[in-house]
Amino acid sequence: MTQTTHGILVILSGPSGAGKSTVVRKLLELPEPSIELSISATTRSPREGETDGVDYHFLSKEEFQRRIDNDQFLEYVEVFRTGHLYGTLRSEVESRIKQGISVLLEIDVEGAEKVAQKYPEAVTIFISPESEEELERRLRDRGTETEEAINRRLETAKHEMRASAWYRYRVVNRAEAADQAVTQLADIIRQEKEERCSKN
Repeated sequence: MTQTTHGILVILSGPSGAGKSTVVRKLLELPEPSIELSISATTRSPREGETDGVDYHFLSKEEFQRRIDNDQFLEYVEVFRTGHLYGTLRSEVESRIKQGISVLLEIDVEGAEKVAQKYPEAVTIFISPESEEELERRLRDRGTETEEAINRRLETAKHEMRASAWYRYRVVNRAEAADQAVTQLADIIRQEKEERCSKN
């Protein structure tokens, strides 16, 4: 089979509490499909155990703004009215795709729409729990946020799920069955890669 000259861009979104981080971690551990995670930039401070360039690119607000002014972001947003900015650097995506490396973006619906406008060929996947009740249970079981923060995340989640109809694929991450979601994601990415290989 002919190799693709470019990697593919995969955009993965889903509400807070959908289990995206666990699914992504397991997906990246698989030997196939080969894909690299795009590391987001943020103006918030590193949390304990986080490493610059591994978990996030930690930037000052001044540096973040300089990069905005120089059109170095595919998308950026202020998250949950915290005053912290998050964004996807062009350098995290464009150079790797040109090298034939496939890239996974784990971003919110708003950011995904912006990137998909620039990369209409991107593979868009929305991951969600089986119900809003299950989503609320997961958020509360974390035990790390105030009632106000939980309610805000639930409202955002409802908005994201309503706005997710344009995604090409939907994956349900059921409680205690994350491996099934990982397998489904891997199959989607592998199939998309193979289809694009066959067209080259």
